[in-house]
Amino acid sequence: MLSESWRAGSTDVETLLKLLLFQGVHFSPPKPRGSCSCNGCAATTDEDGLLGKRCSRCRFLLFPVLYGQDGLHASCEKKYCGRGSKCVVNKDTNQPECKCVEDCKSSYMPVCGSDGKFYENHCQLHQASCLQRKKIYIIHSKDCFFKGDTCTMAEYSRLKSILLDLQAHRQSPPSSPAEDRVSQKRFLVEDMFKRLDVNSDGHLSSSELAQLMKKKDLEDDLVDCTLEDLLRFDDYNNDGRLTLQELYTAFQVVRLSLPEDQKISVTTITVGLSTVLTCGIRGALRPPIIWKRNGIILNFLDLEDINDFGEDDSLYITKVTTIHMGNYTCHAYGYEELYQTHILQVNVPPVIRVYPETQAQEPGVSASLKCHAEGIPNPRITWLKNGIDIMPKLSKQLTLLANGSELHISSVRYEDTGAYTCIAKNEVGVDEDISSLFIEDSARKTLANILWREEGLSVGNMFYVFSDDGITVLQPNECEIRRHIRPEERIFTSYVSPKPNEGTQSCLWASAVNVRDKYIYATQPKQNRVMIIDIQTQKAVQSLDVDPLPTKLHYDKSHDQVWVLSWGDMQKSSPTLQVIPEASTGEDQHVIRTPFEGVDDFFIPPTNLIINHVRFGFIFNKSKSAVHKIDLETVTHIKTINFKNYSCMPQTMAYTHLGGYFFVQCRRNRSGAASPQLVIDSVTDAVVGPNGDVSGTPYVSPDGRYLVSAEEDSGRIKVQALTVRGEIKLIYDLQTNIHVSDLTFQPSFTEGNQYYIYATSHLQTDVLFVELSTGKMNVLKNLKDPITSKDWPWSSYNRIMKDSGLFGQYLITPAKDSLFVINGRQNTLRCEVSGIRRGNTVVWVGEV
Repeated sequence: MLSESWRAGSTDVETLLKLLLFQGVHFSPPKPRGSCSCNGCAATTDEDGLLGKRCSRCRFLLFPVLYGQDGLHASCEKKYCGRGSKCVVNKDTNQPECKCVEDCKSSYMPVCGSDGKFYENHCQLHQASCLQRKKIYIIHSKDCFFKGDTCTMAEYSRLKSILLDLQAHRQSPPSSPAEDRVSQKRFLVEDMFKRLDVNSDGHLSSSELAQLMKKKDLEDDLVDCTLEDLLRFDDYNNDGRLTLQELYTAFQVVRLSLPEDQKISVTTITVGLSTVLTCGIRGALRPPIIWKRNGIILNFLDLEDINDFGEDDSLYITKVTTIHMGNYTCHAYGYEELYQTHILQVNVPPVIRVYPETQAQEPGVSASLKCHAEGIPNPRITWLKNGIDIMPKLSKQLTLLANGSELHISSVRYEDTGAYTCIAKNEVGVDEDISSLFIEDSARKTLANILWREEGLSVGNMFYVFSDDGITVLQPNECEIRRHIRPEERIFTSYVSPKPNEGTQSCLWASAVNVRDKYIYATQPKQNRVMIIDIQTQKAVQSLDVDPLPTKLHYDKSHDQVWVLSWGDMQKSSPTLQVIPEASTGEDQHVIRTPFEGVDDFFIPPTNLIINHVRFGFIFNKSKSAVHKIDLETVTHIKTINFKNYSCMPQTMAYTHLGGYFFVQCRRNRSGAASPQLVIDSVTDAVVGPNGDVSGTPYVSPDGRYLVSAEEDSGRIKVQALTVRGEIKLIYDLQTNIHVSDLTFQPSFTEGNQYYIYATSHLQTDVLFVELSTGKMNVLKNLKDPITSKDWPWSSYNRIMKDSGLFGQYLITPAKDSLFVINGRQNTLRCEVSGIRRGNTVVWVGEV
């Protein structure tokens, strides 16, 4: 996975005791995630935000129904019961239930329970635990057998250690590598057995053990225990003699095996289902199985979706998501050298978006219909026109681009009018959507023409730029300013920017967010308020008073709330975090203060087509080497993840749903050197180590498949791929002369499921362009000087780079006194818009 060294781990006596906890816990498949009805077509989404299906046109049921739940046909095939219980079908309800076992096989393998009682075998202990409905687990001690005896377990363990040491001195075992230490121990025990078995009958009797005890080297060392205690403690069949196997057990010599072809096991599961990983390590008296993910032991973590159950110590993962993909290793306790690796690959049915949903064009012009599809494996895209495959009709006039992601018609004709269906398929599902094209004369204003020209076209597909001179609405294709909201424009009893006592009226902005293409929220730090702009009317409709110096906004789409970080003052001496709920309603908004104190920054993972719900966010505290996990819905603290072992003060974070990794960039150490990124596994909330030697600000592509890390000082950019098996692999390392201020991703126009990156500089006038799949670099030169850090104290991003969404081809970046629009399809400068000072707050608004 991330590092081979993470696989190894150490366990102690406490770990062993935990492993011997056998709970009578019932395990059952997850509740059904709903269904799709053709009459109304309600969409179904699980609570982690993984799309089960898009029902807008009542398409296909992507996930098979799980049996044995909520009124469906019941069977015990998918009902898992804990130790001491078994599954039976209730005759009245016809549902599977877990019932305590009634009878145990008659075997004498005595164990001590945590209740202080003696049990003849494991089954009786688990049965008692089930019947009494309380935890009774095995105590790794046999003191309950011999209460009052002078030979305690501690003395008995000392006896066995001395016997092994004496045997090692008598005859040194053959030299062998470190991984064969178990073999060395087995050799000593076998040799000891041969020496003690005086009559060579394959058994050690009491008389044979007593004869050896008379030897002086043992009589001097052992006062409370004798060799005959071997019979009292480890004669499991109680026949008064010890076999070699019983001596193996006494000295914890276990012979384990794992076939060569099972050392790596690959499991592929569809998202939303459950899976079982079974450890292939076998052997008599095999110790309990340890499961690890990224070197973190899973057995004792209280995880809601991962458990180790059953007599075979299998690992059960319920309702698998893409964060679960990756490597899981298992080994028997105390035998770390022999391990099995399970590679879990998670498949995701396609999810698509088309653009535009409807368009009207005049004859002779070109038209494009775009379809973006995501899924695992990458979906294959096909197009239908009015239900008929268009592939046979492809020509110079009708072409497919970027692996079918774009259908381009070079010169439209009346007969091109129709419903174009994009269909995306992969191994586990299908999704489709329709983009409608109408060819009409401009004089004939049909309904389609009116919809295309009037419903949102005038206010959507625009950049909203917040500058000293108010708000500029820019149409990038024509480089045309469509609207200018000036500072003196009134909002009820106030203005967009309040009038100063003297001088020119100007605005000061720090951050802005788009709320579902309905409203824009923007902070005015010196006025201690958040401005709300209605996108449809292109007017400021409300200002909300917030804590002093609001500098950062984030829109949490999952819960429809805007988070506001305020510094308190320029020294950040009293920062606060507030939340504006129901942000998309846009009327009579109010602000809620969170209970978090000393907030330096916060991070909320983004959503995408596959992940449309986020449950948790993170807060950085001033001067604390940790991040704090918070519940976004309840706005409460969940846990603290500590970085003290890595001397890391968190500065920025990024996230990918592939493997569920958070990447944390630490602040520079005292010597000024950049620290490596740290990786947090969201499955375990554990720090699994540094991301190799990668440092710099992390950026993750919208689909989660690429991590780009930019070192500000050196200009170095490292690109890593996040595979569909949850692996992190370095693709290439670029040395540039761009000291990156900001970086964004632009979908490729020539290759499906690929991106370009555009990066701006803190100090320079150049903009870097990199083709992500190849690492090929280009530079757009002389885009004028950026805004100085002095004029932009609100963040380190003194020159932003803003893209135009999933289907847009234009990007925008501000200079000191102007804006530059870049054509991402052609990788060229489109235009410069002058007279816009400090326009470093930009929001893209798509179709409204």
